[in-house]
Amino acid sequence: MAKVTLKSAEELRVMREAGRLLASVFSYLDKQIVPGISTMDINHWAEHYIVDHLQARPASKGQYGYQYVLNASVNHVVCHGIPSETQKLKPGDIVNVDITLEKGGFIADSSKMYLLGDVKPYAKRLVDKTYESMWHGIQAVKPGATLGDVGYAIQQYAEKQGYSIVREYCGHGIGREMHEEPQVLHYGKKGKGLVLQEGMVFTIEPMVNQGKAKIKTKKDGWTVVTSDKKLSAQWEHTIAVTSSGFEVLTLRDDETIPTAINH
Repeated sequence: MAKVTLKSAEELRVMREAGRLLASVFSYLDKQIVPGISTMDINHWAEHYIVDHLQARPASKGQYGYQYVLNASVNHVVCHGIPSETQKLKPGDIVNVDITLEKGGFIADSSKMYLLGDVKPYAKRLVDKTYESMWHGIQAVKPGATLGDVGYAIQQYAEKQGYSIVREYCGHGIGREMHEEPQVLHYGKKGKGLVLQEGMVFTIEPMVNQGKAKIKTKKDGWTVVTSDKKLSAQWEHTIAVTSSGFEVLTLRDDETIPTAINH
């Protein structure tokens, strides 16, 4: 494994600001994402807000040859949904919006699920339980814990709800680069894997499927979908390991850190 870079107090200060700005992008989009808009509309609004209002850089644009500011993954799209002028959001859709932002030389990465209009109870349950799965993983973060502890917490909770964890994609270290070491799997065994240290910063971003875990990539080379066409959900935050536990660098105004989660 390549070396994991620990962030200094000053670097964390800059990352905290990048995370705060990214959280504000979602607050802006909250008012915009409604039935009838296209996923390209979301991309344009996010780019305008990041560049013109925040004077920041959309870190995904140009990364690995990707042309857009975000991914918009609707219903059975697991991740990497490409914004499209022709894909209009409909009542009942669920969509994951995944955005990165760079400010001051450091990158923040986060994603949020949006529920359009009257969503079926089974779709809302998947979205809610995926969110809780992420928090189970986050709450396992502290110095001396392992990445296996984080993955185990997510996997155990999601599978207990009757869902499956996508294994081909994972969280990742983040800082001056979007993807740094370590890889953060969303499944695992307690006590296994890298031991966490203060100053590590990484994303936790479980992709949870309503049906089987099997996925496939479409011919565009980007869009990943569930093989059985059942729904998929994802949430993501950028997390710093602190001396006593964790800090969520991308926490949004509409969120509070859960004090306890039902098991």
